[in-house]
Amino acid sequence: MVNIDDIKKNCRGRIAINEPLSKYTSLRVGGPADYFLEPANQEDVIRIVNYLQGQHFPMFVIGKGSNLLVSDDGIRGAVMNLEAGLASLLLEGDAVVAEAGVTIARFVDFTIQQSFKGAEMLAGIPGTLGGAIMMNAGAWGGEISDFLVDVDVLRDGSRMTVKKEAAGFSYRRSAFQRDVILRARFRYPAGDKGEVLNARRDMLLKRNKSQPLNFPNSGSMFKNPTGNFAGRLIEQAGLKGTKRGNAQISEKHGNFIINLGDAKAADVVDLLRLARTTVSQKFGILLEPEVKLVGFPESVTKEFTA
Repeated sequence: MVNIDDIKKNCRGRIAINEPLSKYTSLRVGGPADYFLEPANQEDVIRIVNYLQGQHFPMFVIGKGSNLLVSDDGIRGAVMNLEAGLASLLLEGDAVVAEAGVTIARFVDFTIQQSFKGAEMLAGIPGTLGGAIMMNAGAWGGEISDFLVDVDVLRDGSRMTVKKEAAGFSYRRSAFQRDVILRARFRYPAGDKGEVLNARRDMLLKRNKSQPLNFPNSGSMFKNPTGNFAGRLIEQAGLKGTKRGNAQISEKHGNFIINLGDAKAADVVDLLRLARTTVSQKFGILLEPEVKLVGFPESVTKEFTA
């Protein structure tokens, strides 16, 4: 049986009880976690994860909480955030080595300052490296796995290094769903710093122009179906601007749901269901969620994976 004293023995970082997860998700919705943990370093992560798994205690890892929809009831068990303790970012030879808690913004800036090109397309993605690798995040035709060499993970109680070729990367997917990502190595080609800075600026301007970044959101809610765009299908279905409570399908981008203020996760689920059903009925295309639903009853999660 897990108790706070045993958790303290195995986690030297910050520990909170019944912590509201709305503080840690980019959509700003979500109920409490029984335990909220911020391990101090990789060794701390390994120790507390192995303890919790040995006790068969539920555990979930979050980064910036983007592409994540947490139930209004929260998450039972322990939620672990790596941003504070796994924040190392450095150059080893010609490889960029970054821990899982490094933010994408910091990662992109570091690669540019080292006169590398290839990471700038990630600019504006509001997450951490670990989460980005887990879902193989990307934009503008590129993915974070493009220049990845290998990833250090905690798998089945042991630390191991997984080569890119064995990581199972595909569109918004990887083989790390049951692992805890600790750090990763990348090897980028040399680039002209000025040109790459300009490219990053242009991509950020395009993102700011097309996306509702002035409201809390989780980024793209659905994956783009082959040969089409989820946002365009939702717009053609006439759903832009539709509200449920204080959640709204953005009038600026159909594949974004925004929080107008104190929105509930249940409202967001209603909009996801409406968009998915309407697009399916009108166009015969069943949209696959890009956002991950956590803490919901199995009936809800199954509904969106069917």
